[in-house]
Amino acid sequence: MTLKQHVLASLLVTTPLFANADLSQSQLNAFTKNTKLVFSAQDNFHNGASSLIASMTLTNNSDIALVKGKADWQIYIHSVRKIHTKSVKGFTIEHVNGDLHRFVPNKDFAGLAVGESLTVEFEAGAWIAAYSDFMPRAFMVSKQHTPAIFANTDTEDFKQYIAPFERENQLRRYNDPIDKTQLASAQLRYERNLSSASISKEAALKRIIPTPQKADFNRGTAVLDSSWQIRFAGRLTSEVAVLKSDLADYGLELESEADHIKASKAPTIYLKVDESLADGAAESYQLEIDDDKIEIIGSDNAGVFYGIQSLLALFPAGSKNTITVPNVEIEDTPRFVWRGMHYDNARNYHGKDALFKLVEQMARYKLNKFHWHFSDDEGWRVEIPGLPELTEIGAHRCFDLEEQRCLLTQLGTGPFKSGSGNGFLSRKDFVELIKFADARHIQIIPEIEGPGHARAAIKSMEARYNTFKAKGKLEQAKAYLLTDPKDESQYITVQNYTDNSFNVCLDSTYAFIEKVTYELQSMYRDAGTRLTNLHFGGDEVGAGSWTQSPACDALFMDANNGIAGPADLKPYFTQKVAHILAKRGISPGAWEDGLMYDKVNPFKRDEFPNDIFTANVWDNIWEWGVADRAYRLANDGYQVVLSHGTHLYFDHPYEAHPEERGYYWATRFVDTKKAFSYMPDDVYANADFTRTREPIVNLEALVGRAMPKLEKPENILGMQGQVWSETIRTEEQVLAMIFPRILSVAERAWHKAKWEGDDIAIKPFSNDWQSFSAALAIKELPKLVASGVNVNLPVPGAVKKGALVYANSAFPYLDIEYSLDRGQTWQLYSDPISHNDGQSVQLRTRVGDKNTSRITELK
Repeated sequence: MTLKQHVLASLLVTTPLFANADLSQSQLNAFTKNTKLVFSAQDNFHNGASSLIASMTLTNNSDIALVKGKADWQIYIHSVRKIHTKSVKGFTIEHVNGDLHRFVPNKDFAGLAVGESLTVEFEAGAWIAAYSDFMPRAFMVSKQHTPAIFANTDTEDFKQYIAPFERENQLRRYNDPIDKTQLASAQLRYERNLSSASISKEAALKRIIPTPQKADFNRGTAVLDSSWQIRFAGRLTSEVAVLKSDLADYGLELESEADHIKASKAPTIYLKVDESLADGAAESYQLEIDDDKIEIIGSDNAGVFYGIQSLLALFPAGSKNTITVPNVEIEDTPRFVWRGMHYDNARNYHGKDALFKLVEQMARYKLNKFHWHFSDDEGWRVEIPGLPELTEIGAHRCFDLEEQRCLLTQLGTGPFKSGSGNGFLSRKDFVELIKFADARHIQIIPEIEGPGHARAAIKSMEARYNTFKAKGKLEQAKAYLLTDPKDESQYITVQNYTDNSFNVCLDSTYAFIEKVTYELQSMYRDAGTRLTNLHFGGDEVGAGSWTQSPACDALFMDANNGIAGPADLKPYFTQKVAHILAKRGISPGAWEDGLMYDKVNPFKRDEFPNDIFTANVWDNIWEWGVADRAYRLANDGYQVVLSHGTHLYFDHPYEAHPEERGYYWATRFVDTKKAFSYMPDDVYANADFTRTREPIVNLEALVGRAMPKLEKPENILGMQGQVWSETIRTEEQVLAMIFPRILSVAERAWHKAKWEGDDIAIKPFSNDWQSFSAALAIKELPKLVASGVNVNLPVPGAVKKGALVYANSAFPYLDIEYSLDRGQTWQLYSDPISHNDGQSVQLRTRVGDKNTSRITELK
């Protein structure tokens, strides 16, 4: 720093408040560029499980001093844990909405001189035991200047803006009750990875995921090259087009003709449909591979497509031009008709490519339902003709407190529209996605979230209202308004929003739903298919919504509509939406709590005119007493899709470690093995641990009442994985959270294992898992990586025995690398590692050139 700069810095500290309390644009930019802002989880044991002490430290490495006292600047941070502290150390702390909070200097602010640090501690709700709970892109605002992001927080590297988690009261969630989680370490992983079961590479190469019902491998192999040809039933034109595209990825260019053209003597792939196959069971197939002939017969087009996927599953990873596959006879039928994946693209948008990659890989593993959660509080992600505000406003977050240009910034986006999570699919892109999915026998089920979780739509329609009102077009302005301007209801949701509920008493709310549904239907028709299922959310409506709404009060006064008070409004909304969809030939879907009066009583099923009404049952926190809703809803006539948080929520961390991304409200972690162990035929059999990681030995005693039995098993349609994207901001992150756990969903949704029952049969389970996970390592992960999918790799286990370090992986045959020089060079692990006393050993797993796991260290 020059002498002149020292003098100026000193003057800033000593100049009277009225002269330099505010910052110019250049000062604001310089301060945030060079001042380091660091978050820390100070104490999770502060108040049992109710709250923690966290902190924000500012280290002023800039040439700009902040003078003491009040000033017209504020620091904004994204905190998913609502801050309880109102005033501390010269700052007034204000909750703006959702995760957005601001720190405003008050008269007690002591100033921040050049070279000094300031730490502000505050109390916030719940706990923080993972770095991903702290959001990036804190920023500073002064007057009407352009906001400026603290440079060290403008990153996806946690270590740049979060202090290390090292103490027990940082690594654990609480101490009252006791957090009994075993925290991940090299030694713990090593113990968990040990198995008496083993599988050969040859056997792993033959493992098809999901497992066929019956597979008999024969002697000999078929060697495919471009001399082979394809003959197909004319109805299979679309399936053949996808097959040829897939074969081209392996360097195979096969001539194909419909089956009325006689095949030459060259080796041939025959594709046929026989509707009597498997007694007419949908999606069934037979696959027979011989030396110079491959025959795939399906009970329908989907069955043929799945037979093709089983053929491709036998291709070794990395094969090109000449592909050798074993001779085999397979007969196969799916376990469930609903084999799905839910993707929250609303919280954060991850780009068009992520959507197409996910759908493509779902098809590879015979998943057939793509539940697209495109709308929520933080974003609306598809263009709707006639309602441009939904994407002009609702698809972008930035710093606009009046929300006329964008939504309020959330979830680490920062102050600019260029920040993470912003964007949407155009109508053209969505039609393209529907076509792409339909060609792969995947049904896209869109979700218009309401009446709660609807802030993006609400604010977009308020902006529309203001635009038309300013033009004097009041009736047009009110046409799709989702809020009652005179509504004074007060509530706060689980995600800390105070204004995210549709007003269910307004006709314009249903006009909006009708309009969006109409436009979605048009997109499906343009794609050559039909919209047959539409999800409307229904979950987590803020308690207190509509309690002070004049529009609702007027509805209550009508003696003939069966609505007497606020408790009747959720079923009223559901009935209205159900009737709208019924008239359009669409089956509605909702999350379980959107269909419940209370913990145990579903809405009356006969109030809805729909033959099919799906319910996604997610809340199986066993000690909360609602984990029997799957059976209650099925018994009452709803069609249930098992979506349970403890095993099927892929926004949860892979392991209990602070560097693992994700929320962990349902369980401390969900790894690929836990998802693999889910038993959909007996919901209660999955009751393993409480949230504190206390083993569950008597579920009925834990709940305190009898658990209903499943009386209508035909109403369990199947299961699906879920990923919610609050902590997930990039394509790489979201694909790694989904893959490879989604393969476990594919396995369980298609195939019932012999080890499933009232309890897991340990030895058969261990054998099955070793086979499955070895196939992941040898074939599936390399194929995914080659397709441009970023996958999560399990961190190795390691233990020291004498002078040697032994390492293993959760997936047998996955490459393990080690470093003895702090990561400067890496070597392939094949035998126990000899090292010097006191020498650090770092380990990681690898697939391909770029994909590696997190590094673990054994000191």
